[in-house]
Amino acid sequence: MPFITILVEDNKMISETLVPALEELANARVVAIAATATGARHALERWHGQWQLMVVDLFLAAGSGLEVLQAVRQRNPGQHVYVLSNYATPDMRRRCQALGADGVFDKSTELDAFFAQCMALPDPAPG
Repeated sequence: MPFITILVEDNKMISETLVPALEELANARVVAIAATATGARHALERWHGQWQLMVVDLFLAAGSGLEVLQAVRQRNPGQHVYVLSNYATPDMRRRCQALGADGVFDKSTELDAFFAQCMALPDPAPG
């Protein structure tokens, strides 16, 4: 059973590349793509309690990934949140982890590690 996944990414080219990769490599079914923090909150409301994986970029068309992390800071066990950004500095990694991110990965240098982490997740419980 695939992970019900929300992707928060404002770059359409990256989204179009990530969705099939997530579905093939990470056992994901992307049910929502949000380009803004507000869009991410709407997706969270729509899929409340059902989503199992969220992938968040830090810089969005409006708002920031940090706002999204704050919105999912308290979540159910089995809901995993990863930051995938070109701005994965040591300070930003600490900030994201303090807001509850399960991992922070650099888009340009850590895609393999990101997908390895996703593949290592336990199979989602049937919803």
